Amino acid sequence: MQPYLSLEGRAEDAIAFYVQALGAQVEMMMRFSEAPPMPEPAGCAMPEGAAPPPGDKIMHASLRIGESVLLLSDGLCQGPATFKGIALSLTVADAGEAERVFGALAEGGTVQMPLAPTFFSPGFGMVADRFGVGWMVVIAPAA
Repeated sequence: MQPYLSLEGRAEDAIAFYVQALGAQVEMMMRFSEAPPMPEPAGCAMPEGAAPPPGDKIMHASLRIGESVLLLSDGLCQGPATFKGIALSLTVADAGEAERVFGALAEGGTVQMPLAPTFFSPGFGMVADRFGVGWMVVIAPAA
């Protein structure tokens, strides 16, 4: 399974943020203007009454973060993105990396649970980043 975030018009900002904060690598990115035309009804039809997103918006992107892939898009650009009932879990190797990543994700976001030792990990914390995406940062337990 791969998470797919619909950022409702903020995908380009999110990509730049995840590259800086998490060291993400952009593997693929396509704007709506770069997609080939698709005849109706075989193509991806827009919901009735919805205008197509502007051509400069991101139709699809793929980011590599460590060994994981995060997919994202601007979606239909029809309002604020909401990410309720979901969080992305990011396992890191040590306390230094956890503090760096957690601090970067918290910049402009909301700390939900400070990074601290728990019974299951040397460090665990929860944060919603500036885009509203929930993250759980966990230090891998020692083997």
